[in-house]
Amino acid sequence: MHIECTLNGTERSFEASKSDLLLDVLRRNGYTGAKRGCDTGACGMCTVQIDGEPTMSCITPVAKADGAAVETIEGLGTQDDLHPVQQAFVDNSALQCGFCIPGMIMRSKALLEENPSPSEAEVREALSDNLCRCTGYKKIVEAVLEAAENVDERTVAADGGRGGTEFGRSCDRVHERLEGDSRGETDR
Repeated sequence: MHIECTLNGTERSFEASKSDLLLDVLRRNGYTGAKRGCDTGACGMCTVQIDGEPTMSCITPVAKADGAAVETIEGLGTQDDLHPVQQAFVDNSALQCGFCIPGMIMRSKALLEENPSPSEAEVREALSDNLCRCTGYKKIVEAVLEAAENVDERTVAADGGRGGTEFGRSCDRVHERLEGDSRGETDR
């Protein structure tokens, strides 16, 4: 079976069998950010976005990606230019072993595209399908809330639906946080 999709903004085509799952095809082709956790769609470690919707790639037939826009963690930012959600996770020390983080970031990005100003309860609800065995979620939730504060531009489609969301980083806020860290003024 031949699959054609837009993967992280680039037109791609893959050969796959009808029984292949999206996670397997992605990983076979070098997109290893999505992790294999449970193989049942219960842990969220394999979360990617298909046409803007967070999707558990370990239970999604690859055929669902045919003709779709697929985004993985590899499509968000680079080491030198992190996506604002990634930057917020780093700034808030919201990473421990890191295994669940790609899925958490992809789910968080989807949340902020849908709801640029979520409450703490809304963040917790949105991340409820993503499991983390290392943390108590406190720093992860704080990271998502900080990323929401750093949204500079919000565009809404003319029909009131979700248009593109442009994220921007507040350099002053990051600078203030770094200064506080160097003086030992953190609550972490």
